[in-house]
Amino acid sequence: MSSSPPMLTASLDPDLKAPLRKVKLGRLTDTLPERLALARAESLPHADFLTLVLSDEVDRRDRASAELRARTAKLDPSMRLESFTAEGTARYDRELWAELCSLRFLTDTRGALVLGPVGVGKTHLATALGHIAIRRRHSVLFSRADQLFRRLKAARLDNSIEAEMRKLARIELPILDDFALQAMDPTETADFYELVVERHQRGSTVITSNRDPSEWIGVMSDPLLAQSAIDRLVASSYELVVEGQSYRRQQRPRHAASSAS
Repeated sequence: MSSSPPMLTASLDPDLKAPLRKVKLGRLTDTLPERLALARAESLPHADFLTLVLSDEVDRRDRASAELRARTAKLDPSMRLESFTAEGTARYDRELWAELCSLRFLTDTRGALVLGPVGVGKTHLATALGHIAIRRRHSVLFSRADQLFRRLKAARLDNSIEAEMRKLARIELPILDDFALQAMDPTETADFYELVVERHQRGSTVITSNRDPSEWIGVMSDPLLAQSAIDRLVASSYELVVEGQSYRRQQRPRHAASSAS
């Protein structure tokens, strides 16, 4: 069996490391030996070599920036599009999903409702949209709906609710997970109404829910406010319905099968 060719490397002059660190390019030392060897082997022109080295640094900084913004957005790093293992069993509109992944709905200030029973992968898909948005330099915030409403209640107590609402309004893609999972009191219902009205035709929102939007009014304390908010949200949002076997059950750890004696 033939082995793969060895990776080309070249030794790096120790005197080069200090100046690189001084101009905040110290991480170039991770890839520079390999790039130097490649340049020598292929007789790269100086400009091509410089482009290659600087492209490495730009890529590294872009990755680091995306990772930092994803952490700030509270996105689960394991829930990316490429790690969605329920692709074969989950049933949903693939054309609509491709449209959502294009993020045109963000440009059009429309929302996305990801609906379906417990455990089919709604949270994973919504989080994957968040990661795509982060990579395209949009601001994102992921929050369980109940936690967000608790945060807004706390803001009311210290009179910072207006500042909190303005902060949320500046987020290009808030993702509310497990919305309408439990009963919402009058304050939570009013806050939901405010969020929807403030973002209607001005910003996008992704919401996941185990309930159909027609059922949401049943868990809210003020039917009039609830209906007004729901009508706006549904009228301006795509609905991705996910069905299938429980994604969580597929992810359960399993005992290794005992070997036959």
